[in-house]
Order: sequence, then structure tokens, then C-alpha cells
Amino acid sequence: MHRRDLLLAMTGGLVVGTCPVPARAGGQLEEPLADSVRGALSAAIANTAPPVPEFTDTDKRLAYLRWLGAMSDRLRRRKPDFQTRVEFLQTVWYESRRAGLDTTVVLGLIQVESAFRKFAISRVGARGYMQIMPFWSRVIGDGDPGKLFHMQTNIRFGCVILRHYLEREKGDLFMALGRYNGSRGRSEYPKAVFAAANNWIHPDA
Repeated sequence: MHRRDLLLAMTGGLVVGTCPVPARAGGQLEEPLADSVRGALSAAIANTAPPVPEFTDTDKRLAYLRWLGAMSDRLRRRKPDFQTRVEFLQTVWYESRRAGLDTTVVLGLIQVESAFRKFAISRVGARGYMQIMPFWSRVIGDGDPGKLFHMQTNIRFGCVILRHYLEREKGDLFMALGRYNGSRGRSEYPKAVFAAANNWIHPDA
């Protein structure tokens, strides 16, 4: 484990003596969850390895590989390590599709929320890539917010929560994004996500 990761693990994600750029997360609101949502989030906590996409035919696999190669090139500056970059993109692809979301939008959301920083913490305490509020770990898991820094757990939570909000808003992505950020009805956050999503457009996305 790298020294920075060890410090992050010991301090719950806060590294003493550093001043990271603040994450741009609002406050998601705690609310009753459907059993299907609760089950999807609980399953994420139990999984430890990055999910492996499966394909029904060669064309779909080739489309995924083209997308993966293109996104890896675009993300290299933010995530220099190849294996880390591939596992991150593989997880985003898998979890966004599992939740029925546009992968391009999910990448845009991650860019806005955390700038692709695994250990980002916002001023309201939201954590990780998709800036998940700590109360979700209490509602779903064992109350350990440190697990929200686990890549698959964080991205699964973010995608399932966004899908939950999208259903609450009857398919209105603009309003669902506002709810995700705790700024429902305001345009700044959805517009920022849509603008960031333009960086991740690809024919095979």
C-alpha cells in the first residue's frame, strides 16, 4: 500500500497536512428506499473485485474494447497507472449499464463530483468518486463510511442512487441530477454534468 493510501485509510480519507481541491458535492437527502434499491446497495458492499463485463456476441465485446481504449487515452492524465485506469473504466461501464444509465453521463458526473479522485471528501462529508454521503453506509451496511472509498462500492452506490432519483423524477435526468446533488430545481449542477459528459462522448459509449 502506498504511503498516501495508508494515511487515507488511517484517517478516514483525510490526509493531515494537505489541502486537496474540495469536491463539488451537495448533500444527498436520506429517504426511504425500495427493497430493490437496498438490495443492490447491500450487494455492492459484499463485492471486493472489479466486475467483469460479459458479452453475448463478438461485436458487443469489440465495441466495449474500442470504448475502453479511447476512454483510457482520455483519462491517462488523471489516472496515470494503466491497471487502475482500466479497472475504474471497467467498473463504470459495468455499473452504469447495470443501473440502466448512460455511461457518458456517469463519467461526466464523476468528473464534476470528484475530478476522478478516489479519496475525495466534500465539505458536507460526501466521499469518493461519486461523492456518496456517509449515511448511506449506515442505512445499507454496517455504518463504516470508509467502505465508500472502495471503488466498486462507491460507483455501484452512485449509479443505483442516481437510478433511484431518476425513477423518483419519472425519467427527468435534469431533475434527478439536481436531487443527486441536493440542489433539485437549480440548473448549475445538471448543466455542469452535461458539459463534462461531452468530454466522454464516443460512438460505442
